[in-house]
Amino acid sequence: MSKIDNYEIQAKNFNTLESNLLEEPSLKYIPRFNLFNRSFESENFVENNNINPLFEPITKSSLIGMGDCEKIMGTIEDKSVDLILTDPPFNLGSFMRKRGTNLVKMRENQFSYAGWDDLEYEEWVSKMDAFFKHSNRVLRKKGSLVLFMSLMKIETIIQLAEKNNFYYKTVGIWHKTNPMPRNMNLQFINSTEAWIYFINEGTTGTFNNDSKALHDFVETSLTTQNEKRFGKHPTQKPIKILNHFTEILSNENDVICDPFMGSGSTGVSCEMLNRKFIGIELNEDYYNIAKNRMQNITTI
Repeated sequence: MSKIDNYEIQAKNFNTLESNLLEEPSLKYIPRFNLFNRSFESENFVENNNINPLFEPITKSSLIGMGDCEKIMGTIEDKSVDLILTDPPFNLGSFMRKRGTNLVKMRENQFSYAGWDDLEYEEWVSKMDAFFKHSNRVLRKKGSLVLFMSLMKIETIIQLAEKNNFYYKTVGIWHKTNPMPRNMNLQFINSTEAWIYFINEGTTGTFNNDSKALHDFVETSLTTQNEKRFGKHPTQKPIKILNHFTEILSNENDVICDPFMGSGSTGVSCEMLNRKFIGIELNEDYYNIAKNRMQNITTI
């Protein structure tokens, strides 16, 4: 039996397992292998590679998988990714609800009421530690990692990254030019979000600055309604800011991974800028939004 026949059988078995058996048996015996053979041109690489049955080829340059980040990342080949660009949970859901700000009444699908940001702190730390461990393994040496994060959690994130062989480069700020003017007569408007930049097993990586000084202060508007036409995600990032990092920290035909894919904005950026994409998302609704966006790139 050939290797690809074996993978197809595993995929078939995976799809027919009872739901209470999905957690371990379906993943335990799937070997890691390279999703992206660099000898193939971008337009042919999905068709010409042995595809991991946990990933769905949705375009000629994008593979996405639905499930737990840690488990699915565990099936990706070592040193096969050039850039990780992602927006993981901030672990602020319970904190925000306890502040009594009535956010649920002010914004549809507000993240603090969505249910996926409610882990206990210790569990969140454990999951982020596992994320960095897998990121260190799948990223090539001197590959880059950029993630968005709450200012409240930066110290923890840097400690976890350094524990897993990442070199801390900088903390930057995304300034939102049109934030919601909530309680504007009572407090400062929340118009900023942090992003953190790391290098895997090195101190410098790809940095396409065209000899220009690039500031760590990035300014864009919030996500446009057109970018939400296939559905809404409460923390969706605008394509403009993802394009900013994609262009600077990767090259054409590089492999970019987003293990917390959400509505697929990183994947859309990769489709637009001729990068290969691996996305992982736990929530089925968001997974389908991401899939539709990447398959209808000309309408974004």
